[in-house]
Amino acid sequence: MSKLASHFLINKNKFMKFLVCISLVPDTTTKISFVDNDTKFNNDKVQWILNPYDEWYALVRALELKEANGGNVTVVNVGPAENDQVIRKALAIGADDAIRIDVTGDADSFAIASEIAAVAKSGGYDMILLGKETINYNGSNLGGMLAELIDLPFISYASKLDVAGNTATIERDIEGGKEVLTADVPFVISCAKGMAEARIPNMKGIMSAKTKPLNVVAPQGVGSLTSVVKYELPPAKSACKMISADHPEELIRLLHEEAKMI
Repeated sequence: MSKLASHFLINKNKFMKFLVCISLVPDTTTKISFVDNDTKFNNDKVQWILNPYDEWYALVRALELKEANGGNVTVVNVGPAENDQVIRKALAIGADDAIRIDVTGDADSFAIASEIAAVAKSGGYDMILLGKETINYNGSNLGGMLAELIDLPFISYASKLDVAGNTATIERDIEGGKEVLTADVPFVISCAKGMAEARIPNMKGIMSAKTKPLNVVAPQGVGSLTSVVKYELPPAKSACKMISADHPEELIRLLHEEAKMI
């Protein structure tokens, strides 16, 4: 019997342990620029926030399930000590404790997934949740890598999650409709819009977050498989052009020659 299966049989009658992966991303109002010959993101004067998909959907749904059925919610982040202040927001929202894997410098999705996998394997978690993607890279690849590394089922882009006993019922939006499936814990799930409603930390949560455990663990030292050659901003939008209703042929010409839409 595998270690994961053994953990499940031992703990199936106890409260569930949730692990929520959280990323830090630039605030959406941040002016993006690059340094070092366009190979690195410019961190100067950047306001960092919790990735909304991780915060609003993955974390809040884990908290709702914990409140309904009992359990413990741990958040995990891969990054330097500067991340601690933002991690504390997750604790203020309601997470019970946090883990920061002390990685400094750049790390790609594989390196991050590998670091989280090491924590997940040793923690015996019943459900691992994360947002469907980060709003800065939109890669949507971390969840699949993580599930593969710890040999668990993976459900992506879930918009609804309910749990009865050890079985979860999951709903996903698909082209032309919805898909409903079931899965026994443990599993990894990425969360999309519809999973939960955002929560704002209250004063009690903010004060209690200061004393909740934030454990810093040493990284495994897994190297990245990829490196950035160059970042490039999208082309600047051109000024709005007003076309007289008396000259529809000019509108057609612009749509064909400039906008390339027809």
